[in-house]
Amino acid sequence: MAVATLTSKGQVTIPKSVREALQLESGDKIEISVTGEGEALIRSISESPEEVFGSLRAMSQAGKKVVSIEEMNEAIAGRMRGKF
Repeated sequence: MAVATLTSKGQVTIPKSVREALQLESGDKIEISVTGEGEALIRSISESPEEVFGSLRAMSQAGKKVVSIEEMNEAIAGRMRGKF
C-alpha cells in the first residue's frame, strides 16, 4: 500500500510505486472515481494522439455520430449538474 499526503492546496503526489504500476509519466491524465464505500479508484486514461485519431476515424466509418469538443463538454457539464 502506498501513502500520499494532501497539501493545503488540495494537491497529492502519486507515489512512485503507483506511478510505475500504472505506467504513468509526466503529463499523463488519470481518472479518479469515488465508490459508494468512500474509496477512490485511480486509472490511467492517457492516450496518444494516434490512438485518439484512430478511434474517431473508426467511429465515423462505422456510421456513429462524431461530436465536437463543445458538445462533449456540454454533455459532461449537464451530467455533473444532475449529480450534485
